[in-house]
Amino acid sequence: MTYRVTVRDHMMIAHSLRGEVFGPAQQLHGATYVVDATFRATDVDAAGIVVDIGCAMDQLKAVLADLTYRNLDDHAELTGVITTTEVLAKLVADRLADRAHAGLLGRPAAELDGIEVTLRESHIAWASYERGL
Repeated sequence: MTYRVTVRDHMMIAHSLRGEVFGPAQQLHGATYVVDATFRATDVDAAGIVVDIGCAMDQLKAVLADLTYRNLDDHAELTGVITTTEVLAKLVADRLADRAHAGLLGRPAAELDGIEVTLRESHIAWASYERGL
């Protein structure tokens, strides 16, 4: 059995995707992602929670802050990276994992099983990345 808690935010970005496979998305374009971050644990803690929802919301907003309203083609951390939805989901999950290990979720990372991040491009298309802690 696994407990899950999900928090949601969004980010608006611009980017271009290099490679013929991307067709018109090779040109600079914008995307608005709904970002869901799900935290998993085998059990709840003594307070009956997986993570502190307020802390999780704050940390998700923090990891998205330097991506939002940015052209990712110009982002130093993403130089040479094809910023597909899948790649961005991993980036957000890894950043959240770092914050979990820093104790910023109101519960020790060792008590959590994992994180899943889903970026929804629209109501018909999304990508996710799931990782352990």
